[in-house]
Amino acid sequence: MKTESPPRLQEEDYLRLEHQLCFPLYAASRLVTRRYQPLLDPLGLTYPQYIVLLILWEDSSCSVSHIGERALLNSNTLTPLLKRLEQLGYVRRVRSAVDERVVEISLTDAGAALKARCACVPERLMATVNFPPEKGVALKGLLDELIHLLANLPDEMSVPMESQGVGRNQRACFMKARTN
Repeated sequence: MKTESPPRLQEEDYLRLEHQLCFPLYAASRLVTRRYQPLLDPLGLTYPQYIVLLILWEDSSCSVSHIGERALLNSNTLTPLLKRLEQLGYVRRVRSAVDERVVEISLTDAGAALKARCACVPERLMATVNFPPEKGVALKGLLDELIHLLANLPDEMSVPMESQGVGRNQRACFMKARTN
């Protein structure tokens, strides 16, 4: 079975919103986060705090840098978030005895107990969205692949695309193909 290539876009179409991969990713992220909030509000959590707790329920005790790597967050974003979780009584922050530059984060008993209260959150979210589970699994796989590719790019793309063997029309490889 031969797969058709997406039609090549004209240069003036590159900056059309409907051809951007970034926008549906951004919009979906915002909409999903918005749907989580009513489920997390009764628990007194924000979505980023929930993500950190998910990591800690898997990997407690761990360093701030480990949490940052898993959550794709910088330490300047994590520090106030972790301080707030500490104020709420869910985590402990302790400098490593081996290397004082490293801050270890561990769950308190209250933080560990919160896991049971959060157990229904993913199921309740999926119940509000009429999205087939098999499509969700497939989408997550594609997003994990994209995240891996993006996370492993150099910080600065200083080499022009043409010198990397990417032609003008190939730049649109991640853009939505026209349907007409």
